[in-house]
Amino acid sequence: MSWKVGNAKQRFSEVLRRAADEPQTIHNRDRVVATIIGPEDTRLFLEWRSQRRTPMSELLREARRIAAEENYELSVPRRVDRPNAFLTVSDARRHQRRQ
Repeated sequence: MSWKVGNAKQRFSEVLRRAADEPQTIHNRDRVVATIIGPEDTRLFLEWRSQRRTPMSELLREARRIAAEENYELSVPRRVDRPNAFLTVSDARRHQRRQ
């Protein structure tokens, strides 16, 4: 359920009671400023956060190893610059890539 800050302050006990069943979001001027979750959701979140996640460097190393085993080579297409309406003609000439 969604609450405005003022209503959440006035009915805080109800917000807490409902949080046991589903997350309660609190808005200030149509912007989410808080979410209250129940104890079970908190436990699940803390378990998830404490799990060891594989670092990106390790994942990339594994991808390189698999690519080498499969004799796979990534082909990167040649870069094509698009027109930029924010550059003046003289700026565009100065920033063009040399072929």
